[in-house]
Amino acid sequence: MQGAEHSGQWVLIAPEAAIDPPKTSDSEPVFTKLRNPSTGEATLYLFNSGAQQLFEVKAFQEERRSWFIGQTVQQDGRLLFVTPMDPLFLILYYLIKADKEQQGKFQPLDQVVLDPEYPSCPLLLKCANVEQYIQHITEEKEIGSQKFHKYSQEKTLKWLKKKVNQTVKALKSNNISVGERVLASTFVSSKQITDTKEDYVRYAHGLISEYIPEDLSKELLKYLGLPELRNPTPEPPLKILQLIASPVLVLWLHYKAKALNFHVSTS
Repeated sequence: MQGAEHSGQWVLIAPEAAIDPPKTSDSEPVFTKLRNPSTGEATLYLFNSGAQQLFEVKAFQEERRSWFIGQTVQQDGRLLFVTPMDPLFLILYYLIKADKEQQGKFQPLDQVVLDPEYPSCPLLLKCANVEQYIQHITEEKEIGSQKFHKYSQEKTLKWLKKKVNQTVKALKSNNISVGERVLASTFVSSKQITDTKEDYVRYAHGLISEYIPEDLSKELLKYLGLPELRNPTPEPPLKILQLIASPVLVLWLHYKAKALNFHVSTS
């Protein structure tokens, strides 16, 4: 497995699709840094064989930790959690940026998804179904045989609402509690807690907001019809857990919640 900015070995938890053997010698899975679609900061991702699918990489690290791999000791003691990631979230970052800089001008996608600081970002356009699903976040114009796109906030909000609904459905079907007493109901007592529809929608909005800019998150909140809270928004359960629980447990819960179907491209 290659790394655009990394070398060595890691211990990771990943779906099989992330580490499938390459079909050709030049299409191995590759670790690389890309811009976080929410903050714009460098974040580690993984493209699988042939860059057909994108995966987010979360790292758990403690001091003085190492791994025994075969007969050797791996000094890098991080544990990596790898989950599928919809590449449209990362492409969206560049579309919004281009829309502001070019004042809504239609452009070819390969001229939008460019970043001298992150040379691997054009691989996002190689991911399966991107060409099909890009219509969910852009207006499209075709001139001759070439297609041009520009960011559409209206379409994007509609697409994000579907993502929220997908996440709510998955959380409910997997009996994941998201109410204010989630810690007590899950880890301390067995008392049944009833979550409201707003609890689920607000929690799902919080998960989605980790992958979109803050301004868009606020617009999505309005689009979902969620009422403004007089008091500050309660911390999502996973953030509360970070204060009291094992970091491994926190990452595992994040992995489980996100892997349900949040990453799936919406048709």
